[in-house]
Amino acid sequence: MPFAAITYDIKPGHEAELAEIFGNFKRVRSSQVRDDAGEAAGTILATAVFLRDDTLVRVIEYTGDLEAVARHMAVQPGVREVEAKLKPYLTRPRDTDTVEGFVATFKRSLLRTVAQISARDTPPNAA
Repeated sequence: MPFAAITYDIKPGHEAELAEIFGNFKRVRSSQVRDDAGEAAGTILATAVFLRDDTLVRVIEYTGDLEAVARHMAVQPGVREVEAKLKPYLTRPRDTDTVEGFVATFKRSLLRTVAQISARDTPPNAA
């Protein structure tokens, strides 16, 4: 299963406030991702958020099409609420008020995957 990581450039010294924002996160309505035609396009399997100093990183484990995942996230009430609450803590504004803006920001914030290894990728009894 692939992972994606996106960054947020934040003002340092607000770790408690940011932890509270993500601690009160409302899960997405469905982990099933659909494309514009309503067809299955992927699944969001897990997310995690990491914070240090002026960098916040959200990691998403998913299946399917990453752009469809971003579009799915863009319309989720919990995601929209978090994005709105983060605005005062950002050093670089994020245009996430529209689906198009969210997807463009998502792509710009995406970290390059340089390695990804999972025990799930190793066949049983492999040496």
